[in-house]
Amino acid sequence: MTSINVNTKTKLGFIGLGSIGLPIAANLISAGFSLKVHTRSRTAEKNNELRKAQSCSSPKDTAKGCKVLLICVSDDEAVEEVLFGNQGAEGGLKQGSVVIDLSTISPSKAKLFAENLAKKNVTYIDAPVTGGTEGAKAGSLTIFLGANKELLEKIKFILNAIGDSFYPFGKIGKGQEVKAINQILVAGSYAAVAEAIALGEVLDLPMDLVVEALQKGAANSWALENRSQSMIQDNYPLGFKLNLHQKDLSIALKTAEKAGLNLPITSKVKELEEELIKEGYENEDV
Repeated sequence: MTSINVNTKTKLGFIGLGSIGLPIAANLISAGFSLKVHTRSRTAEKNNELRKAQSCSSPKDTAKGCKVLLICVSDDEAVEEVLFGNQGAEGGLKQGSVVIDLSTISPSKAKLFAENLAKKNVTYIDAPVTGGTEGAKAGSLTIFLGANKELLEKIKFILNAIGDSFYPFGKIGKGQEVKAINQILVAGSYAAVAEAIALGEVLDLPMDLVVEALQKGAANSWALENRSQSMIQDNYPLGFKLNLHQKDLSIALKTAEKAGLNLPITSKVKELEEELIKEGYENEDV
């Protein structure tokens, strides 16, 4: 294990400024961290909330001089490109530095990335987040970490700027396994809330009052509290793209398959999402 020495003056790099990554980066700046940023499109680097950050031309440039690099990108391939591509961060990371990967990727890839970076004496931590764009903006994300408690304590001063609940699960890849379970629950609850809202509307019920009543009982969920109004109003501001959630379900189902489990509900939701993607909704909110 790499010897980690980070403190509140540690310069941070941040790569990936999407709907989750941008508000996370903004919160790090608000917390007083010196931040270097990069994103593939380069457009978000000009966002007003990042005006105090240093815009960088590549992951390699972002990593130079940074003790800690945070990543928040879409999938296995994107993380691999960020770390090990032609202008990958690996070329800019110094020995003893830390990579905190907030992306949702497969557990096997997280382990591989950790092994490859360890050869350079760089510590890689899988740290997928949950809480949606709401949590990212509010700095109240929950983070699942493939790390032990000791390692968590060393980076907690950074995580405090972006979340309020941190759970260490011991080994690399375990954070991603917990995130897979999270996405299974999200898939089922979103689908259930959607069907419930549809039935209520067909029955011509006062849906605002129905939702208020349901939130007081056993049917309550994050999806009901945070997404039911969008369904009632038939208005879906982007929080989490459908194609990204479908990617997450693929990871969850592969993880279950390796463990010898069949997940029929999750499989059905994945089929529904695949149909919607074929109809052109891949970039819409899940």
